Amino acid sequence: MQYAGIGVRVVATLIDTAILIVPCYIVAMLTGQTTESGFELTGMPFFLAVAVFFAYYVVLEALSGATVGKFAMRLRVVKEDGSAIGWRESLIRNLLRVVDGFVFYLVGLILVLTSAKRQRLGDRVAETVVIRR
Repeated sequence: MQYAGIGVRVVATLIDTAILIVPCYIVAMLTGQTTESGFELTGMPFFLAVAVFFAYYVVLEALSGATVGKFAMRLRVVKEDGSAIGWRESLIRNLLRVVDGFVFYLVGLILVLTSAKRQRLGDRVAETVVIRR
């Protein structure tokens, strides 16, 4: 297995973020939270957007091992033994995305750079790795 490095993972995340802006903007439009420069979600619409974000990662990774961004960058999330991940692993690794994402993913970056298997905290706890397909 060839573990994915920082560069391709960052690009995959940027692709996923660009995709996720669309449903967030739709939520903002439907709730009157658009601004001249875009949108600003607060209250229940914010929590709805967070749920969409979380569901996007959990569902796509559990069902296919990759989000659209990972697929585009030819990456896949697998168990450390190379087998497909399931709902449990996807849920764990994505719940911990909150910790990995502190200070613009600085925590995740440090953990990936110091890991032989290029794992962030979510991967370590879920016993998963991101590999090149």
